[in-house]
Amino acid sequence: MFPVESNMAADADESQYFVREIERNDGCALKVKQCYLGDVGCVVWDAAIVLAKYLETSQFYEPSSGVNVWSGSSVLELGAGTGAVGLMAATLGAQVTVTDLEDLQSLLRVNIQDNQELIDHGSITAKVLKWGEDVSEFLPPPRYVLMADCIYYEQSIVPLVESLKLLCGPETCIICCYEQRTEGVNPEVERRFFELLQQNFNCEKIPSDKQDPEFSSPDIHILHIRRKAL
Repeated sequence: MFPVESNMAADADESQYFVREIERNDGCALKVKQCYLGDVGCVVWDAAIVLAKYLETSQFYEPSSGVNVWSGSSVLELGAGTGAVGLMAATLGAQVTVTDLEDLQSLLRVNIQDNQELIDHGSITAKVLKWGEDVSEFLPPPRYVLMADCIYYEQSIVPLVESLKLLCGPETCIICCYEQRTEGVNPEVERRFFELLQQNFNCEKIPSDKQDPEFSSPDIHILHIRRKAL
């Protein structure tokens, strides 16, 4: 959907990677390594680009008027994959923890190291988090939880919602971005996710005019999700 900028790694040890650049509004670019071989977490999906660029929109980040919601905010990314979204938040000043399964930690660490020079005031660390398991290491609740394209594995829906319930306090805002897919089991997986989610959370769909004007798509949705009041 969006143009892919890639180059072959010159170093033989890095021949397993190719690079996707995500340009920030200030002209600097995140350089996010992806794997030629691997599971879905090894590439930068379009929903991750849309969400990363959404974090830079004026409602969150407007340097000319001194607005920076991210500065100092605690941010947790679930299913981070390459870490592109969390890296963007960190470069904007957030205190970020990117999480995914054990086999993606090396890719996350590589991308954190490669983009460290763009992180002036924020911070970013990578940790293992398996949905549905203990989350005490990630408490107290973060100010923001970020999720890009996490709604597609049928068996992960229940543990994902359970983790959200455990992680999120009354002040937590979940920003969920996902590409709506119409093939196979995807519609049923999405339906089931939102059915479970709405038992404890309210969802607000973000209109396209509030998203990045270039990096948005009718098939990619952004939601703000918050816990229902008790």
